Formats: sequence, C-alpha cells, structure tokens
Amino acid sequence: MHSDLTQKDIVSYVALGDSFTEGMSDPYPDSDSVPNGRYRGWADRVAEHLARHVGEVRYANLAVRGRLAGQIMTEQVPRAVELAPDLITLCAGGNDIIRPGGDPDATAQILEAGVARLSGTGARLVLFTGFDTGSLSVMRHLRGKVSTYNMHLRAIADRYDCDVVDMWSMRVLADPRAWSWDRLHFSTEGHRRIALRVCEVLGVPVDEDWGAPWPPTEPRDWRSARQEDLHWAREYLVPWIGRRLTGRSSGDGLSAKRPNLEPCSPCE
Repeated sequence: MHSDLTQKDIVSYVALGDSFTEGMSDPYPDSDSVPNGRYRGWADRVAEHLARHVGEVRYANLAVRGRLAGQIMTEQVPRAVELAPDLITLCAGGNDIIRPGGDPDATAQILEAGVARLSGTGARLVLFTGFDTGSLSVMRHLRGKVSTYNMHLRAIADRYDCDVVDMWSMRVLADPRAWSWDRLHFSTEGHRRIALRVCEVLGVPVDEDWGAPWPPTEPRDWRSARQEDLHWAREYLVPWIGRRLTGRSSGDGLSAKRPNLEPCSPCE
C-alpha cells in the first residue's frame, strides 16, 4: 500500500526521463526560444498540483531530451538515489524503440536494472507505459514494439511494487491536438491532460478531467492537410533522420533543467 503524499508536510519529487519528461513541447510563457527555451511539461505540472495540497514540495527534473534508456540509467538514476526523494517518476525507452533495430526486450532489461536500484531508496516509484501509436501515421509501424515493451514494463512494476500510468489506454491522446507540430512530442494540452492522469494515479486531487471530450473542430480541406504534411517533413522529419544517420541527438550538450531539489510553487 503506497503512502498518501498529500498527508506529508514536505514532499520531495524527482522526475527522470527524456524529452517527454523534460516537457517538450510545452514552453513556459517566458520562454524566449525553442527548442532551447524553458519547458514546463506534465512533470512540472504534477509538482505544481502537489504543491497545492502539501506544505512544501521540493522538485528536481533530471530529464534531458534525446536520452536513451541506458543513458538515463547511468546519468540520472545515481543522482536520483543521491537525492533520496519521496516520489520518483521514470519514463524511459521510447527513444530506443523508435530507432531502427530498437529491441523492446533488451530495453526492458535496461529499465529493470534502473528500477531495481531506485526501489532501494524506498521512494514511491511511478512508471509509464508507451502510448498507442496506431493513430499516428509517422509511428504506426511501432505499435507492436510498444505493446511488447508495455507488457515487460507492467511485469517490472509488479515485481517492484511500482505505480503505472497507462498511457496506452488514454484514447484522448489519439487526437491531433494532443500533439505538437513535430508530431513526436505532446502539445501543451497533451501535457496538461497527462499531468491530470498522473495526479489521479498518485491520489492528488484535481478539479479537471483528463479524459474530457475534445471540442469539435472545423473540417480541413486536403490542400491544407497537404501543406501541413510538407511543412512537417521539411522542418522536423528531415532533421530527425539526419541526426539518426550521424549519431547525433537533440540533447547533445544539454543538461537537466532542475538538477537539484528546489521549492516548487502551486499552479494557478
């Protein structure tokens, strides 16, 4: 039985992962540039929600875009163990699986090694399944790999008594408005809904429903859709392929946005 975080006077929270946990593409209003501006994302939002119900929340976000599972385990997990928080969220493996030849079985083994080490801290540990890529043309072919990884992840969660945020079942994420222009990262609204879902798993009260229906949209003509596809291919697909071919990452040279446990203010 997991402890009720909202009954504590002080809660420390560390978020581990890649671009998903870093918060791309959910910039703060004061972000001056993208992709190097300040991102908010679901993890920041969860910390803010938690701060509404706890005397003090100390929050660190060690996630860096582009990181593979092995990098997260070697770069971020030791720091999380050192910080000894009450709550740890870990989402890893997505960048491994989307790469050519990505092996969900091998990636799950890497993940389990990190989970085993984190579980020794006594922190409440939250894992995330991969989302259903069936509605995304650019990633539809990965659906089988993601589902295989999800089965491994649930088994790992059972072995180490972890909470699981089931992203696969969040059908609201199939709507294009849950995704940013790059079609690889969630939009501000996508991050907001994911944060609400995480709070639900943690038992943190919220006033909104993550699964609320999307409002109706105006139909688009095929010319507009075609122009959007061309823009996406030029601005996002070609650079992504270039990084894969040259072994580069969008996170090269970047470090964690919140490397230390620092006070977090409630959301407005």
